[in-house]
Amino acid sequence: MDWLTQIAPTIATALGGPLAGMAVSAVAKAIGCPPEEVQKVISDGKLDAEQVAAIQIAELELKKQAQEMNLNFAKLANDDRKSARDMQSITRSFIPPALALGITVGFFGILFGLMYGQIAHAPQIDIMLGSLGTAWTGIIGFYFGSSASSQNKDSLLHQSVPTP
Repeated sequence: MDWLTQIAPTIATALGGPLAGMAVSAVAKAIGCPPEEVQKVISDGKLDAEQVAAIQIAELELKKQAQEMNLNFAKLANDDRKSARDMQSITRSFIPPALALGITVGFFGILFGLMYGQIAHAPQIDIMLGSLGTAWTGIIGFYFGSSASSQNKDSLLHQSVPTP
């Protein structure tokens, strides 16, 4: 997804937050595919020049919509995680940590099983591994934070002028 972050950072940020549906619709409309195929297209990254240009136009339109609606996608995504963390600290429910542990064990268990030949390679296993990997990424973001602020910092440093 690094390529998407480079050409359409607003869309990439929206995909990771509570307004992912808006971003998926924008990409689907731009490249002319059904919304359920957007994840595969983003993962593959095999687009022609016209599709890349269409995504960049969709990026501009999404920014315009966000301004009209007074939305800040990065802030919304952070607020979404913060409210989930606040709920967890208030309720002290065992469900989120239990799910996090189950997903982590499942993800790495299947991964190691495939690596060491204990699990036979099959399309269903690939789908399960992909889903668990995506869920695991969300768990890491929930417990340890997102890399969005780190990416913003890197971008600012890259654009800065060193002082003599």
